[in-house]
Amino acid sequence: MPTLHKRPNFFETEEGADIEAMLRAMEADDSYNTQSSYIADSVKYPGNVLSFMEKHKRYIIANPNLDPKSYVANLRMKTKLR
Repeated sequence: MPTLHKRPNFFETEEGADIEAMLRAMEADDSYNTQSSYIADSVKYPGNVLSFMEKHKRYIIANPNLDPKSYVANLRMKTKLR
């Protein structure tokens, strides 16, 4: 069984660019809860703030067996303000 590794170059692909565009659109749309999160790494993230898009990009990169389109579809359902 092959070992899955992180996919650091995913967002340089066409599919990755599409996923990033979807996340950006969600961030720009007020009908989604896309608040930034606190992160302890103040060196890499000044102000200790991790944006919604960056948070989910990091998650997709770290989980190579994840289907990014399904992940974003589920994220839309979870963050939709009702």
